Amino acid sequence: MMIREKMLIGGNWVDAGDREVLEVVNPATEEVFAVCPKATRDDVEAAINAANEAFPSWSNLTPFKRGEYLRKASEIVRSRSRDIAEMMTMEQGKPLKEAEGEVIKGADILRYYAEEGERVYGRIIPNAEANTESRVIYQPIGVAAAISPWNYPIELLAWKVGGALASGCTIVAKLPSETPLSPLAFIRCLIDAGVPAGVVNALVGSGAVIGPMLLESPIVKKVAFTGSTAVGKDVLKNSADTLKRTSMELGGSLPMVVCKDCDMEAAVAGAVRRSFRNMGQICIAINRIYVDEAVYEEFLERFREAAEKLTIGNGLTKECDLGPMCTRSGVEKAIEHIEDAVKKGAKVVCGGKRPEGEEYRKGYFFEPTILRDVNHSMLVMTEETFGPVVGVMPFKDIDEAIALANDSVYGLAAIVYTNSLSLAERLAREIDAGNVAINNVDAGVINAPYGGWKDSGFGHEHGPEGLYEYLNIKHVRVRYL
Repeated sequence: MMIREKMLIGGNWVDAGDREVLEVVNPATEEVFAVCPKATRDDVEAAINAANEAFPSWSNLTPFKRGEYLRKASEIVRSRSRDIAEMMTMEQGKPLKEAEGEVIKGADILRYYAEEGERVYGRIIPNAEANTESRVIYQPIGVAAAISPWNYPIELLAWKVGGALASGCTIVAKLPSETPLSPLAFIRCLIDAGVPAGVVNALVGSGAVIGPMLLESPIVKKVAFTGSTAVGKDVLKNSADTLKRTSMELGGSLPMVVCKDCDMEAAVAGAVRRSFRNMGQICIAINRIYVDEAVYEEFLERFREAAEKLTIGNGLTKECDLGPMCTRSGVEKAIEHIEDAVKKGAKVVCGGKRPEGEEYRKGYFFEPTILRDVNHSMLVMTEETFGPVVGVMPFKDIDEAIALANDSVYGLAAIVYTNSLSLAERLAREIDAGNVAINNVDAGVINAPYGGWKDSGFGHEHGPEGLYEYLNIKHVRVRYL
């Protein structure tokens, strides 16, 4: 049965009517199973105006009242987690268990910001003059725009919606064209929790239509973007004329450094998880692994054994570790990077092709791929593959490991495995990245700031820093008569 979804504008769910529709493809079957209306210029303008009209009343609510809405929405999301997860698996491809975990994390993010919004305290600063003091207060910036990607369609949207609403901002969200259904279901939970009309608006459709209108509108005061570095630069350019505040989590080429004194079992398990989870379609997926030459061969063999145990399938009908990639173009880019590396001397340790069998005849399936003997002349070591492909390279000493890790325009995150406290501290300080995970592969947690360096962007999501991105600072100087 074909699903016909609607957009949300000013509290109204808007169907296609005479608009063009966007087709949603199941990456496991390559079949169109849903359509959404494509937003017109009039729709975008209506959504911006609705958010602007809702801003005064929403921003004047106490943080405690806004928190009540977010807590209730969080509970509704949890109660619908299975249904929303099934929708996500159908449109994005990740296994159902992974999808449901993401939905529940989205609920947790709303609850976190419901509580963090109550802790925007400001401060009082003494002055030199008698009977005079300075107060610092924080006020919501206004209408925000959220542009989020398809790889984590709910979690990355929740970061933006949670921070914006808890701060007192209203929001217009441009949802990913590949995966609009589960974000819409997530947003429906906010509306069903009683969030007033216009506070949240959700648009689907062409980025060429929606994006410029959001970025060029003088009403929109803030834009939060997650996506590629190339598109992020365009977002920044198009926001310049209206001097919007921007926060951007952009591309990455995450290095992992494996020292000879590491817990090898833990390092291999971490490499498998962060290289191939969600088919490598993660901003902090491991792209390149640098291994001390003393344990290079051991690591490669154990890494291969573990990767070959991963199961692949349609995550809606089969319990598996990995589903298909989300798009055909993603598969093509993975193949391009593999072929480039092999041509330049790398060897395929495992994977490198579509899996065999009737169940993989259709769908964007691809085997987890490990390349050895790579170098920095290869695309896999310099560009973000955004697929299940990772290069492994030996290093002689820590100086070389740090130089290799930093030999990139990106600086989102890095991973280190060592049992030496001194080595861990040196690598954490000297690797140029906004996030460094030591002896684990989860470089982001909701209550700590998450953001990139260099071409990986600026600004933060997560933590109180993610909330303050939506707040203006005001200094009030008072003399008591």
